[in-house]
Amino acid sequence: MPYDERIDSLPTKMKAVVAYKPGDYRIEEIPLPEVGDEEVLLKVGGCGICAGDVKGYHGAPSFWGGEGQPAWIQAPFIPGHEFYGQVVALGKGAKEKYGLSLGDWAVSEQIVPCGKCRFCLDGKYWMCEVHNIYGFQGKVADGAYTEYIRLPRTARNHKLPNDFQFRLAPYIEPLGCAIHAVERGDIQFNDVVVIAGLGALGLGMVQAARLKNPKLLIAIDIKENRNKLALEYGADYVFNPKEEDVASKVKTLTNGYGCDVYIQASGHPAGVIQGLQMVRKLGRYVEFSVYNDPTTVDWSIIGDRKELDLRGAHLSPNTYESAIRFIHKGQIKPEKVITHEIPLEEFKKGFEMVEKGEESIKVVLIP
Repeated sequence: MPYDERIDSLPTKMKAVVAYKPGDYRIEEIPLPEVGDEEVLLKVGGCGICAGDVKGYHGAPSFWGGEGQPAWIQAPFIPGHEFYGQVVALGKGAKEKYGLSLGDWAVSEQIVPCGKCRFCLDGKYWMCEVHNIYGFQGKVADGAYTEYIRLPRTARNHKLPNDFQFRLAPYIEPLGCAIHAVERGDIQFNDVVVIAGLGALGLGMVQAARLKNPKLLIAIDIKENRNKLALEYGADYVFNPKEEDVASKVKTLTNGYGCDVYIQASGHPAGVIQGLQMVRKLGRYVEFSVYNDPTTVDWSIIGDRKELDLRGAHLSPNTYESAIRFIHKGQIKPEKVITHEIPLEEFKKGFEMVEKGEESIKVVLIP
């Protein structure tokens, strides 16, 4: 293998979860990936299970194609994009390019941009037209449900501080996404902000939004344990849409106007309609969710009735440094969000835990 530097004890084989088609994910022994110029090999320390991973496992059309959507996944592939690891090999030029040395701990942003399309050339790398993301495109960007992962030459890698609590590192990726969604909301001091959906992402959004210090911060979820955690993380109010009319509650708190910013992170169609009902005229609606099914809404609310500023939020552009800093300094605390760490071989159990979400929030697979 064309390593420039490597540790002496690298194996030739590694165990990995390999995905062939929806529902057909297997633990296999496969060759260790080769590392080329400006590439890095990490020994994986842990990798979180994302809701998108579970939806991919179940064959969501937005991943595998169907229902008018093109296939995006390239099987067979190794899933997993919320990872961290230790540098065990460096290709020629990688040390200089990334400032990484053997033994360093690092993370890599979930997208591996092509560096050549109009978006990459314009600095909008997170919207890369090719759009390879770790854990969905085999060979090109295999993920981290494995013992070792290759970081391609166009990857965006970040070194972790030596005293970082590494077991918290799988939360860097979802927190980076959460920070981006909060930034898209352009939160001001006098704003009333609502965050709907308190999974790992939503709870990160609550903590990030608290740092913006809005006038009121409201969190919404149907699970009471997550609502309680949101209060601990700085929410002023929490509401359960199964038990109360949350749109009416928010309007009561705002003299009938509605919230200034609504961030949708639940992935449930009802959350979209709920948000359109409770956001004020000329308000800002931020959409950060992956849906299993299309959502139908009355678009006249967006235009004719409220003239809303509708903003999408995708991935975590230029937020990894902030996410690392916030966790490192204790300004954002993922300890209670990372609820379970289980062996890689138990990935199906992990998927079930994430899907049910009863006792778990963020589940991390340990190879």
